[in-house]
Amino acid sequence: MTQWHEDVLGAPYQARTLAVTPDDPGAAESDPPVATLVRHGAPRHRAAVLYVHGFSDYFLQAHLGRAFDSAGLDLYAVDLRRYGRSRRGDQMYGMVRDLAVYDEEISAAIQVARAEGHERVVLLGHSTGGLISTLFAADHPDLVDLLVLNSPWYDINDRAALRLLSGPVVAAVNSRDATRVVSRLGSDYTRSIHSDFGGPWDFSLEWKPPAGYPVRAGFVHAVRRGQRRVHRGLDLPMPVLMCTSSRSSAPGRRPTPEDLRGSDTVLNVRHMWREVPGLGRDVTLRTVPGGIHDLALSAAGPRTDYLDAVTTWTSQRLAAFEADAASRSTSADPALD
Repeated sequence: MTQWHEDVLGAPYQARTLAVTPDDPGAAESDPPVATLVRHGAPRHRAAVLYVHGFSDYFLQAHLGRAFDSAGLDLYAVDLRRYGRSRRGDQMYGMVRDLAVYDEEISAAIQVARAEGHERVVLLGHSTGGLISTLFAADHPDLVDLLVLNSPWYDINDRAALRLLSGPVVAAVNSRDATRVVSRLGSDYTRSIHSDFGGPWDFSLEWKPPAGYPVRAGFVHAVRRGQRRVHRGLDLPMPVLMCTSSRSSAPGRRPTPEDLRGSDTVLNVRHMWREVPGLGRDVTLRTVPGGIHDLALSAAGPRTDYLDAVTTWTSQRLAAFEADAASRSTSADPALD
């Protein structure tokens, strides 16, 4: 683990490299994997948010640090192995054969946040990061106080028959060659939000390319296994907030400019809503009219709606934890009996 240094986002953001255990991506790599932890400056608050990005992505939403700081939360973000800041040499972008591999860097990031004085940790996952965060919370409930999901990837965005076929087909390909490219993402979504193509955001087109990373069989196989776990139900013990756009564009056709400005053109929001009853004991769903796939990169109005929903819900739940802890402390004080 390296020391904190200024991040590519500039001050006050800082980054440090996290050493992780090598995994098997299915092909030889010249450099061992690492992860990268980013924080919004030195800690100021008692609670922290840890952000986990999606596929073909990295942490780029600098405005989140200010939004969470205003709500009394310190922001951390992790670039997972082979993504963004963490990719080294000839590593295959985003390649992993088991989503549980990421438990190591997420656990390490939470350990850093706790060591820096944070008593509560909110795990916030977007898209594939939402799926990864959901599974992490299920397997490590003692490490996560609250779970927030931004458009989590809970199913393949295609017709029912093709969704059913995708599992066995990808499993067969994976058994022969986990690194085989089985798909590529379309470029419309990323192009629509990048300043080079008329969008409002500036970010690295190497780390978040318009054509997306190559989608490999081993990665899809890992995702489908994780999605099946979600479909079976998880019974998460911590409170969960799921935020999605209020609509998706139709699968199988190219999104219109209107779709790109105000809907989820990557995933089907109904697939996310379907999983709400089985996620846990305390799940809140918030839909954001006009939101896009990454709600934090939506136009100003829906972006504000999303951030207000997250910070308000988070603040209320953290306050409830404090009130409960105070009540238990009072009832246990023998001087008050």
